[in-house]
Order: sequence, then structure tokens, then C-alpha cells
Amino acid sequence: MSDEKDLEKKKAAAAAKAKAEALRKKKEKEAEDKAVLENKAKESQEEKILSQQDPNKKESGEDTDLAKKKAAAAAKAKAAALAKQKRKQEEASDSEDQASADDELAKKKAAAAAKAKAAALAKQKRKQEEASDSEDQASADDELAKKKAAAAAKAKAAALARQKRKQAESDSDDSADEDKAKAAAKAKAAAAAKAKAAAAAKKKREESADDAKEPAGEDEKAKAVAAAKAKAAAAAKAKKKAGGKKKEQPKEEEKPSPNQPVLDKYVKVIKEHVGEDVFEDAYINRLSKHVPTLVAKRDTYYKIAQFLKFNDQLGFDYLSELHGTDFETHMEVYVHLFSFRNKQSVALKVKIDRDQPEIESVADLWKGANWPECEAYDLFGIKFLNHPDLKRILLGEDWVGHPMRKDYEPHDVEV
Repeated sequence: MSDEKDLEKKKAAAAAKAKAEALRKKKEKEAEDKAVLENKAKESQEEKILSQQDPNKKESGEDTDLAKKKAAAAAKAKAAALAKQKRKQEEASDSEDQASADDELAKKKAAAAAKAKAAALAKQKRKQEEASDSEDQASADDELAKKKAAAAAKAKAAALARQKRKQAESDSDDSADEDKAKAAAKAKAAAAAKAKAAAAAKKKREESADDAKEPAGEDEKAKAVAAAKAKAAAAAKAKKKAGGKKKEQPKEEEKPSPNQPVLDKYVKVIKEHVGEDVFEDAYINRLSKHVPTLVAKRDTYYKIAQFLKFNDQLGFDYLSELHGTDFETHMEVYVHLFSFRNKQSVALKVKIDRDQPEIESVADLWKGANWPECEAYDLFGIKFLNHPDLKRILLGEDWVGHPMRKDYEPHDVEV
């Protein structure tokens, strides 16, 4: 574009120069014509004056005038010749300058045309390269999409296989329990039959021995049997008594948590300001230093977090932890907060859909939530809506899947 503008400027300059030259020539010609007219008028005036003077003087004056006229004509012819020669020289110089200017203009036109052609070729080449790059990018995107789809299909197949395996194990366990029960019943029946046969044989032996013994032996046997029965009855009675005492012992009552009033305060204040139906649950986590735990509903999670941060009575200004968990039936986000003003803690939890794990980001409330939310997205695939810059921070953006999910299958089996 700049070359074309320069070319137009040069053309305009050459045209202006030619126009100025033409005006100069016109002015010179007009000046010559004016000089000739003035000389003629002067000569006519002199002749008129001489005609009015003495005739004698007229003849001598005529000779003088003739000489003057000849001299003037000679001078005029010489001046005209010089002017003509000068004009020719100037025309030759102008023609040379014009020719040089035309040559220079032709060269610049040729250079501009060559440059424009080179620019067009470069532009065409750039377009071809961009088209090639876009094709390569599209191919890479297609390849990545295929890999992701394959990984998802593989993960789904693995999950189904695991479910089938669990079901088969459960069925096999039920079948094994049934077989064990049948075997135990058979063993019991066999043992009972064996005991019965042994008792019959023993009784038969005793009867044969009793026939040989005296009546006194029968009395001793009866006494021994009675003593054994009495001993067994006493043992059964003692056992029964001991079992009864054990049942009668009262169960120890669970002591109330020291943080129960704190939890009740949180629940009351939040319900008064945010709404009654905002919690799924609220409890004391005894396994985690009795921290008060609030389980928010999916659509009230951000409202409760906002209230915990900005309410004057609560003022939870520090986020110490945020992580995700896969429970197979659902996903869960856990947030632990602390109030430096009140020296108190609270845990906020929310359950989200496992197939489409999405929840609002709290990074605008606590700056410390930025990277933990990125980590949960990287490892669990949980998307935090309205996050300022949600991205993978441990794995690459082209990594397929989320390793902390229970159904994760590595795309590259060698890793």
C-alpha cells in the first residue's frame, strides 16, 4: 500500500512539473510577442514625427532610420536566434528529464508490481500454512476427543465389570452359605444318628451287664443318674441367672458434645436469615474434634457460605481446607472454616450429582479456595461454576480422566 501511494505522489509531481513548464513557455512567447508589438509601435511613432519635420532633414533622417531599423532587425534576429537556441536546449533538457523521470517511474512501477506479487505470494503461503495448522489442530482435537471417549467407554465397561463381579461374588457367597448350611445340617443329622446308635449299643451293653449284676448295682446307678441331673439343672439355673443380670445392666448414655450449643446457634441464625429449608443435616462430628458440621442443599450452598463469611455474629474469615470426595453414589465437597474473632470452627458440606458434578465456586468469598477448587477439578472432575481460572494444576490439560474417582481407569496402562 505504501509503494502505491508513493507512486501516485510521484505521478502527481511529474504532472505538476510538466504543467509549470508549459506555463513558462507560454509566458516567454507572450513576452516576445509583446516586445515585437512595442517595437512596431515605436517605429510608427518615429516615422510620424519625421514626416512632420523639414524635408531636407527628412532624407537624412530616413537614412538614419533605415540604419537603425537594420541594426534593430539584426539585433532582433540575433535575440530571436538565441532565444530559439535556448528554448531548444531547455526542451532537450526537459525531454531528457522527462525521459529520466519516465524511466524512474517505470522502474518504481516494476518494483512495486514485483513487491505486490511477492506480498500476494507470501499471503497465499501464509493462508496455506494457517489452513494446514488448523487441519492439524482439528486432527489433534479429534484424536483427543477419541481418546477421551475411549477412556470413558473403558471406565464405564470397567465399572460394569466390577459391578458384575461384586454381584457374582455376592451370589457365590449366598450359594456358599447355603451349601455350608446344608453340610452342617447333614453333619448334625449324621452326628445325631451316630449318637443314637451309640446310645442304643450302650443301653444294650448295660442291659446285658445289669442281668449279671445284683439289685444293689441298680440303686447305685440310679443315684449317679439323679446326681448328674441335679448338677446339670444347677448349672443351667446359674447360667440363666447370670444372663438375666447381664441384660438388666443399663446402657451408658452418650455425653452431649461441648460444641452442641455452638451448632444450635449456627443453625438458628442461618435459618432466621437465609431460610428454614436450607439444610439436609446438621450434626457434631465427634471423630473430628467435635467440629459443628452443616450439610447444605445443592441450591443453598453458596448462600450459606456467603452468610457464614459476612454475618457479624459468625464472621468466618479464614478457609483452612477444601476438598472433594467420591462416595460412588454421589460426590461431596467439604469446606472447613475458622473465625479468628470468635475462635470457632465450622465445616460446610454439600452433596452433588456424580454424573454431572457441578457446584458454585467460593473463590470470590475466600481467596484460599482458588487452588483447592482447581485440585478438586483436576482429580475428581468437579466443576466449580464462576471460578476465575479453573484449570488442571497437577496433571496436563490433555490428561484423560480424573485419578481420584473410584471408576478411574488409566488411559496409558504403562503409567
